[in-house]
Amino acid sequence: MLFDQIIRELELAERHLMVLRAVVERGPIGILKLAEETGMPTHKVRYSLRILEQERLIKPSTHGAVTGDSVEEFLSSFEADISDVVTKATRIRDMGKPQ
Repeated sequence: MLFDQIIRELELAERHLMVLRAVVERGPIGILKLAEETGMPTHKVRYSLRILEQERLIKPSTHGAVTGDSVEEFLSSFEADISDVVTKATRIRDMGKPQ
């Protein structure tokens, strides 16, 4: 349906954020420990780590993932970015209401 892709993207973003939060709070942390703590399969953790590394939110170390160069900027703008998403979703919801 119309919103299937959006829902999949939001679920993926939620996974990435779970992994990022674990790295920020408990890094350095390895894939197996991340999988255990998040309840995700290792292949999904590995994918999230790859995406987060591409975004420079994390970086690998010999002891596991640690925060990257862009994490502070990301976290400082997080609330505003999420507010934008909520505003857009609310506007779309309102468009679908009967008149």
